[in-house]
Amino acid sequence: IRISNEILKRLTESYRKIRNTFRYLLGNLHDFDYEKDRVPVDEMLELDRYIVYRFNVLRDKILTAYENYEFHVFYHSFSNFCIVELSAFYLDIIKDRLYTYPAKSLGRRSGQTALHILLMGMVRLMAPILSFTSEEIWSYLPREWKDEESVHLSQFAEPEDVSFDDTLVEKWGFLVDLKGEVSKALEISRREKVIGHSLDSIVKLDLPDKFQDIVKSFAEELRYIFIVSEVELVDNLSTEENVYESDSLAGVKVFSKMHPGNKCERCWH
Repeated sequence: IRISNEILKRLTESYRKIRNTFRYLLGNLHDFDYEKDRVPVDEMLELDRYIVYRFNVLRDKILTAYENYEFHVFYHSFSNFCIVELSAFYLDIIKDRLYTYPAKSLGRRSGQTALHILLMGMVRLMAPILSFTSEEIWSYLPREWKDEESVHLSQFAEPEDVSFDDTLVEKWGFLVDLKGEVSKALEISRREKVIGHSLDSIVKLDLPDKFQDIVKSFAEELRYIFIVSEVELVDNLSTEENVYESDSLAGVKVFSKMHPGNKCERCWH
C-alpha cells in the first residue's frame, strides 16, 4: 500500500468533507419531527426528489461493491457524492430555502425530508468502512429516528420509491452541468470585481436550440438553482463584453453583471 504525507493529506481532506456533510445534515434537521413534518416523496419538490433518486443509484452501486469486496468503489463513490452532488450542487442550492423560507413551509419541509432520507441512508451505508464516525453520528440522532441502539445493529436503508424517468434524469443531469458552467462565469465576474456575492448578479444565458426547451420549463427556478437574483434567456450574447463560452457544453454562453436593484435583508435577492 502506497503511503506518504501527500496521500494522507488528501485522504484527511476527503474525510473532513464527508464529516462536514453530516454536520450540515444534522444541523439543518434540528427542528424536524419526522412523524409530523415529513413530506410524502411524491409531493416533494422535483429537486429534492432528484437528489433522493441519485442517492438510490449510489446505494445500489455501493451495496454491489460490498458484495464483491470492492471497497475502493465505496470510497470514490461516497466521497464524490458528498463533494460534488451534495456540497457543490444540492446543498448549495437549498441552503437559502432552509434558512429563509417559513419554518413549516412546503419548500423547507420538503428539503428537510430529503436531508432526513439522505442522513439515515448514508450513515448506515458508510458504517462498514467509517465505523467510528458512523457510530458517532448515530449517537446524535433523536431516539425516535433509530431502530437500534447502534448503527452496527441496524440494516441498510431500503431504497425510496421515487419515480424518475429517463427524460427527467437527462434534464437534471444537464442542469447540474449548466450550474457548473454558470458558477465558472460568476467566479470570473467576482475576480474582476464586477460582483461580490453571486446573488448580486443578473445572469444572461445564450443556449443552443436543443437546450432551450429544458431551460424554459425551469424559467422560474433558474435563479434559485444558480443562486443569482435574476436569469434572462437571450438569443445572442456576442455583443456583450466578457462573455463566458463553455468548453464542455457546446454553444452555451453565459454573461453576468451587477443587478441594479436593492438587496432584501432577509433573503439577499
